Amino acid sequence: MARAAADAGAEVLCLSRRPGPVGRHVPWDASRDRPDLAGADLVVHCAAEVGDAPAGSPAEARMVEVNVTGTERLLEAAGAASGTPPVLVWMSSASVYDPRPDRSRVTEDHPVASGHLNAYGRTKAAGERLALDAGAVVLRPRAVYGEGDPHLWPRLRSRVRAGRLLLPGPDVPLSLTAVGNLADACLAAREWPAGAYNVADAEPYRRDAAIRYVLAAHGVRARIHRVPLPVAGAAARLAEAVGRHRPDRAPELSRYAVDQLARPVVLEIGRALATGWRPRRGLTDETFGRTAAPPRAPGSARGRGR
Repeated sequence: MARAAADAGAEVLCLSRRPGPVGRHVPWDASRDRPDLAGADLVVHCAAEVGDAPAGSPAEARMVEVNVTGTERLLEAAGAASGTPPVLVWMSSASVYDPRPDRSRVTEDHPVASGHLNAYGRTKAAGERLALDAGAVVLRPRAVYGEGDPHLWPRLRSRVRAGRLLLPGPDVPLSLTAVGNLADACLAAREWPAGAYNVADAEPYRRDAAIRYVLAAHGVRARIHRVPLPVAGAAARLAEAVGRHRPDRAPELSRYAVDQLARPVVLEIGRALATGWRPRRGLTDETFGRTAAPPRAPGSARGRGR
């Protein structure tokens, strides 16, 4: 995001605990301080405490401090800024969506108030409610991948054992979000009306083919074995029960992970498309240095605006 802004000619300030890849570093710990937004005309808030801790676990307190209270601090700083308040783009997640209703075509009107399977989804939903009430543009990507990915790829790689990768349930269509598409949306969103927007690649992918593609792009070959959904669900519940006695570590398997991989989750991006934004990148992007046709979900369709 910072690189994309700098490439577009913006003066970049990286408010974070550590310096960003470009721009001037302004130290900020979202769990403790109110940031200094003096002179900013666009604020893209990406700070989040990420993890797969079950809802109600001790780790949720840390997530509340960053994802909810940190948002409150940011909004206070934006409101106190002198002159014209900066435009606020708040990075949310498709994890805010209630997993119980069908998600084969998820619009921004899908329920978000309850049903979350982990503390991350619950605290992000609470944080984005604050941002929406304050008039922010809220972006909801899903499974962000690409250069600098600190979460999706490392987690996927760690699950490959002896050349095998166990996946729960059947092969399903899933939306993914290339980091370049998300960065473009962040910069374009300063002109968007306040509200929530799904942000994803132009078409969903078949789960198994997409995972094989990403593994191969990183030089890893693995055979995919599908675990029956009832077995995977029971294993996740057991792992979470064991994890309650080890609050310092996330469970090896969770109901959230099973849900995200074994059920169709396809984001409808018509609202974002209606602004003029277009997702120009995908799994064939130079991010992976490959040119093969991307794995798609056959018969998929996307809305063209509202």
